[in-house]
Formats: sequence, structure tokens, C-alpha cells
Amino acid sequence: MKRLNIPVDEYTTPCPVTVSSGTSMPDLMAIMKNFEIRHIPVVDNDVAVGIISDRDLKMMMNVEGASALRAGDLMHEDPFTVESGTSLEQVVLEMSKNKIGSAIVNNDGNIVGIFTSTDALNALVEVLRGEVS
Repeated sequence: MKRLNIPVDEYTTPCPVTVSSGTSMPDLMAIMKNFEIRHIPVVDNDVAVGIISDRDLKMMMNVEGASALRAGDLMHEDPFTVESGTSLEQVVLEMSKNKIGSAIVNNDGNIVGIFTSTDALNALVEVLRGEVS
């Protein structure tokens, strides 16, 4: 079988939206809704220190006092990050093996996007249809 050398960037969703660890839960919910996103990197001092998914927020919605929580309280620390240009195969394999829902894609330390399991499925569809060479 022919191996495809596809960089993860080809299926990465650009990521113009980040939050700081001090962002409130209500603000997180509003940002994710307004931008129609399901994952948001938490950045402090220009470094990704965590990631929050819509699922994380949904789990906390009915918890008493949750509105007082901040992104730093809700985030998954040490998010999975990859460098721009990393092979799609390598990223998807790591995500699958470790049950990771997203990867932050960096270019020289700057966040350029997020690659999610949905992006991986879109890549798979294109490969199966023969749309990738």
C-alpha cells in the first residue's frame, strides 16, 4: 500500500481564538458559542498551557458554583501539541493511541490551529475517496 506523506496542516482548523487561564466559565461558553468551536487553547505568556473542550464545559454546567470557575480550573494541562509540518499519520496515530480529541498545531511556538478528531475523519474520507494523492 502506498504511504501518503501529508502534513497535518492540510486538515488543521485555523485557530484565531485562545483564552487565558483567568477567563471565566460564562465567558468561555460565550466565546465557544459565538465562534462555533468545540476546543479552545488556554494560553499564558504566549504558551499553550491547556485546552478546554465543549464537553468539559457541559459536564460542569449543572454544578453549583461552576460559574465562578476559570479556564485554569477547567483545562486539561499540558495539551498535546505538534509542530506544523508533522505528518498527518503520526498525529492521528498518537491521538488514537492515547484517546486524545485534539492537537494544538504550532509553528515556532505560535499556535496556528487545532487538529481535531473531526478533522481526522475528514482526512480519512478524502483518502478513501481517492481525493488525496
